[in-house]
Amino acid sequence: MGFSTDAIHAGQEPDPTTGAIMTPIYQTSTYVQEELGKHKGYEYARTQNPTRMALERCLATLDKGTRGFAFASGMSAIAAVLNLLRSGDHVVSSNNMYGGTFRFFDKVMASYGVSFTYVDTSDLAQVKAAFRPETKLLYVETPTNPSMIISDLRALASLARERGAYLAVDNTFMTPYFQRPIELGAHLVLYSTTKYINGHSDMVGGAVVSNDATASERLAFLQNAVGAVPGPMDCFLVLRGLKTLAVRMDRHESNARAIAAWLEKHPKLEKVYYPGLANHPGRELHARQSCGFGGMIAFETGSIEAGARVLKATRLFSLAESLGGVESLISHPASMTHASVPQAERLKAGLTDGLVRISVGIEDLDDLQADLERALQAL
Repeated sequence: MGFSTDAIHAGQEPDPTTGAIMTPIYQTSTYVQEELGKHKGYEYARTQNPTRMALERCLATLDKGTRGFAFASGMSAIAAVLNLLRSGDHVVSSNNMYGGTFRFFDKVMASYGVSFTYVDTSDLAQVKAAFRPETKLLYVETPTNPSMIISDLRALASLARERGAYLAVDNTFMTPYFQRPIELGAHLVLYSTTKYINGHSDMVGGAVVSNDATASERLAFLQNAVGAVPGPMDCFLVLRGLKTLAVRMDRHESNARAIAAWLEKHPKLEKVYYPGLANHPGRELHARQSCGFGGMIAFETGSIEAGARVLKATRLFSLAESLGGVESLISHPASMTHASVPQAERLKAGLTDGLVRISVGIEDLDDLQADLERALQAL
């Protein structure tokens, strides 16, 4: 089936009792059993919930994986993947990624005896040099958040398999509509479903899609044992959002491509980061492993004071954390999404104090451009 067909139908059947076309919200904590040891496949809602299972089957289908696992947040999805490791294991990771991921690695997992090496994963030589005998995970974002650095997923997958490590890819920016890392060799794909997959800024959730039998078995155990699962209403909202993912992503991208090209020529900006721009160093690679450039843009204003003036002056671009909703958002990574990353590490990855990130929504392009033009006059 095509992507949009699967997004609307995969893992979802009309309700057998009523014929309801939308998967019901099974708002229950437990299930009545017919007798001891005999039930209908459901015992307790932390372990199984039909709404959640429909979402998990749909996500697995879209990413071409074998199993999908829904979690209460993107961070709990990341935590589940890192819990595949043991004390003494080593992780090679992108040095430019979501600040909350770095915080979890550096402040939580490191205290449990897991070690990390942060490198520019767009440089295969750096990645190879960082591997150790105890390396068990290669963790990547591509494009990275927020500097839009592109890494070669096929090459990284090959390297990870040669060295006996998992390749996990945070695919939140691209979604399975634009990029499917499992088809490129990744073992695990992670999402904050809060973002584009839900797309309406009305829930918080995460997901992991696996193509590895051993990892899937362990993730299923962890999902139940740790219990960081989403409620059925949140799962329903993500399923609702998935049905329009393709059309939303097309609009996000068309708006973003036009805005990035316009910003690139703007006399008041020093640099624009968007993988769809002709001068982006990773553009050709990204085009080979993806079928779109997404809706995220970053641009350099020169200083935190200049960035603050732009952030204050927008009206349609709302100053807020998060991304991927139908409404456009603007943020300052150094003091918001990446505040937990030490400044030296931020600068090493090109994340300056003057960098501004925008999540381009699906509003009318002329209105978005006019809003940014008005704001840029503050520079």
